[in-house]
Parts: sequence; C-alpha cells; structure tokens
Amino acid sequence: MDTEQLRTLLTEVAAGRVDTDEAMARLAAGPLGDGAGFVDLGYARVDTHRGVRTGDPEVVYAAGKTAAETVGIVTALRAASGDGRPTLVTRAGRETVDALLARWPDATATDPARPLTTVAVGQLPPARGRVVVVCAGTSDAPVADEAALTAAASGAGVETLRDVGVAGLHRLLAVRDVLASVDCLVVVAGMEGALPSVIGGLVGVPLIAVPTSVGYGAAFGGIAALLGMLTACAPGIAVCNIDNGFGAGLFAARVARAAAIARAANVVTAGASAEAAGVEAAAGGSEPGGTVAAAPVPAGTVGPR
Repeated sequence: MDTEQLRTLLTEVAAGRVDTDEAMARLAAGPLGDGAGFVDLGYARVDTHRGVRTGDPEVVYAAGKTAAETVGIVTALRAASGDGRPTLVTRAGRETVDALLARWPDATATDPARPLTTVAVGQLPPARGRVVVVCAGTSDAPVADEAALTAAASGAGVETLRDVGVAGLHRLLAVRDVLASVDCLVVVAGMEGALPSVIGGLVGVPLIAVPTSVGYGAAFGGIAALLGMLTACAPGIAVCNIDNGFGAGLFAARVARAAAIARAANVVTAGASAEAAGVEAAAGGSEPGGTVAAAPVPAGTVGPR
C-alpha cells in the first residue's frame, strides 16, 4: 500500500463505502500487522510499506544482485504497489536490464547500451513541480540520466540540459532563464566540478550538485569534483556522493513536489481572499481588493531526454 492507496482507503471509510473491519484488514498488510510491512523472499526482505512512511517506495539497487534476484524483488514490490508509483531499479547491468524488459516490456529505461542502466517498471506518475537536470558534459550523461529518471519516477516534471559545462559558458548563459524558472536543479559535473558553483552564482534556485568520476589522473575518480563542490563559493548548494544521480533525483523530486503543493495552496487561498474581498466590496460599494493568484509553473517534460 502506498500513500495514494492509503488516502483512497481513508476517503472511502469517511464516505461510508468501506467499513471499519475491512479497512483494518487492509491495513494489516502494513506495519500494523504482526511481522508485516515486508515480504521475505529468503534472499531479501522487501520493504513494501516504505512508500507510506516516507512518501517514496523502496528502490532496487541492482549492483551485486543477480538478474533473477532483481526481478524477484521488483515482482514483490509491484504486487504490493498495485497501480501506484513505478518501481525503480538503479545500476542494472546488461543481463538484468534484459531480464527486466523481458518481464515488463513497457518499462522505461535509460540508455541500455551504457554499462549501468536505470529502469522504471510501471507507469510514470503525473508531474508535480519542475526539475531541471543540468549535465556538464556528455560523459556525465549516465549519472544525469539516473537523476532524471529517478525524479520523473518520483513524481516531478523533468527536463535535461546536456553539455553546458564551464568550458563554453555561452552555452550555459543561453539557458539561464530556464534554470531560473524551476523548483530545483540537479547539476552533474566531473573533472574539477565547477559547474554547480557557476550556476549557483547565476540563479537562486535550490541546487543539488552531483560530482561524477569522469576525469583524468588528479580528478581521483570524482574526489576532485566532490571537494570542489563542497567548497563552492556560491551559497545554497547541497552535494551528493560521487555518481549518486539517484540520491539527487529523489531529493529534487521531493523539493518540486512540495513546491507544487505550496503553489496550489496559495492559489486556493488567494482565490478565497479575492472572493471574500469581492463580497465585502459589493456590500460596501467599493472596488474589490483581493490578491490575484499567480499562475502555477507548468510541469516540464517527464523523464530524461
């Protein structure tokens, strides 16, 4: 059971369509039941209740798992989620990707030709809020794609801007308006890792930086980029671990979802205030003085591109 299914159940109880005993029986599938909330497969204890606790379901880290183990875990998560959020698999090798796509042909995957692939099994949810994933160079694309698909699978609208690194600043300045218009930025860069600091000095959008292991010698497999991002001059930058596109994508999606909820609440509040002011003005013979609600920021393209 995920958060949307729990909300639906509570709504049905409130409306009288589901009685208390049936609701308790459904909830017993979660942590309220003795030993429930996970499925024991022998080789893995699959957390089927994480979506209710955190708002985001368990994600399968495929590295170190066999293809059969990964498919088994995904099968358990899909059975528990019903028609809820997709099940995300990260760091999947060629054999695992083939097994997943054979079992779920409609799954969404990043470039299968790359050594490690991210796969979303299930329909991507409607987009709430906007995330832009900024990729410094084409070599950083696997990490950027992991972040983008993670954010999309987690309910954010996602757009990816590729190859806008600091070696050609004119490319970055050409998209400055896009960077300034979204709810959260994920900035992926290797080598010296300068791009997040540059973007952080151009716009005031929450920014999560991801160092990659791309670079020669003294890049030290991403350590140089990591240290550069941690010591960035520009404020308002959070930093993920090396190559951790998943962590950045999930963080960004949570920021975007919260921003979308806040905008919707502001629109409702402003509309109610305007209506109340109009009624008062009509009664008093003066012009209404309500606040006009700002239009919500439209959701971007879902998924990496």
